[in-house]
Parts: sequence; C-alpha cells; structure tokens
Amino acid sequence: MAMRLDQFVAQSAGLSRKDAKRAIGQGRVTVDGKSGVSANQKLSPQARIALEGRVLQLPGERYLMMYKPAGVVSATTDSDHPTALDLLPSDLARDLHIAGRLDADTTGLLLLTTDGQWSHRVTSPRTECPKTYQVTLDAPLTDEAVRQLESGVHLRDDPKPTRPARVRVTGDTMIELTISEGRYHQVKRMIAAVGHHVEALHRMQIGPVRLDPALKPGDFRPLTDEEKASLG
Repeated sequence: MAMRLDQFVAQSAGLSRKDAKRAIGQGRVTVDGKSGVSANQKLSPQARIALEGRVLQLPGERYLMMYKPAGVVSATTDSDHPTALDLLPSDLARDLHIAGRLDADTTGLLLLTTDGQWSHRVTSPRTECPKTYQVTLDAPLTDEAVRQLESGVHLRDDPKPTRPARVRVTGDTMIELTISEGRYHQVKRMIAAVGHHVEALHRMQIGPVRLDPALKPGDFRPLTDEEKASLG
C-alpha cells in the first residue's frame, strides 16, 4: 500500500506526525520539486521528497540511480576531481558506495547503495549482469568488426577473449554494445581491438534497469522496489 506524505516525512526526517503535517502545510516540503502538496497525498515509489531542499530517505538501506556527468569520478573521495557522492546531499551520501564504476569521461547510469550484498550480486562476474552502452565511434563499423565483437575479441595484454557481445548499429558512427563482463576499460579496449576509437561512451542500462529519461546529468532518484528486486 502506498505511503502517505506526512508519514514518509515523519519517518525520514525524525519528526512527529504533527510537525510533519505542519512542515507540509507551510510549503517546506516538495514532491518531485513541487510544493503546495497535501499531507494525505499517496506517494509513488519513484517520488522524490525534500524538506527545505534536503532530499528525504526512509531509514534502512538506500538504493539510488544517478545520471553521471562527464568529468565526475566514480569514487567516494578524490582530492583532484569531483566525485559522484559530491553530487548528493551529505546526509544522503552517508555510507553509500558505487555498484559498478564508470570512467571519468563516461556518462550515464550509475548505481549507488549502502547494501553491500546487493551490490556484490550486481557486480560479481558470476552473475554475468549485462550492461548496455551507447558508443560513439571515430568511423563506421564494418560487418567484419561487428562479427568479431559478437564472437569475442582478444584484448591487448589479456590472453582470454571477451565473452560474445551484442551489437546494435543505431547510426553511421554509433552503436549500442551490450557486454556481460567488467574488465578494465573493456568497451574502449574492445573497440580498439577491432581497429576503432571510442569518441564518447554512455551507459544506458544495467540488467533490466534503464537510466530514467527524466534525469539530467547530475540528477538522481531512488530505485523503485521493482528495479531493486530485478537486480538483486
């Protein structure tokens, strides 16, 4: 059953139900960026609730998706570059770690959680969780290059060939590439192995979870229960 807004605010902000209703009535609470909401409003699993600009989260494990921008590193701390956790409010970022990193220049879907067992299931090589990337290339792929990617290629300094990938050509110099491994710089190295160079890389999907098209670079939202369960 969907939770009421005043119940959610009370539990996540540590307020009494009376104080939660007062905050909502005073316009200090927003749902998906909108104020003037009702205390008895039923919340969808995707709703983003904030109190005075601070995003609220129910106590317990946290599961988020983020649209990672270019130039942001997939780390909890970094002395030289902004990190994914720097894009979150400090109270929401507490104890989060990243389930499946992206290079600094790669954009797209990033998963963050406090649940170590869940993130292990997402990232473990044993699960072979597929990941789909939009790849912008320096030149069109030949049919032979597509065949090689779909058969498995040998990477430089790596004796074991990659698992077969799925390739979908979406433009003259753009493909969607789905892989089920997580080797170091794997997509870039696979493309190099067939004689091409990656101009831009964007992760679209992890398992059945796609990057929410409503998110802009730097935005985030909690995973729905269905999304969380589909990866766990």
